[in-house]
Amino acid sequence: MGDRWVHLRMCLECGHVGCCDSSKNKHATKHFHAAGHPIMRSMEPGETWGWCYVDQLQLDFS
Repeated sequence: MGDRWVHLRMCLECGHVGCCDSSKNKHATKHFHAAGHPIMRSMEPGETWGWCYVDQLQLDFS
């Protein structure tokens, strides 16, 4: 889309990778709303957390 992404997030159900909510397009959250896949994790080096959109909870994958 020609915009810069800020941080990448990966859907743990299908592997879709989208940009975070700090980016203009918020593709990770849009994927949740479109596909209904509730769990994503950060793809940033050194980050071991994820997010459940349904329960609004941060998850620890360390």
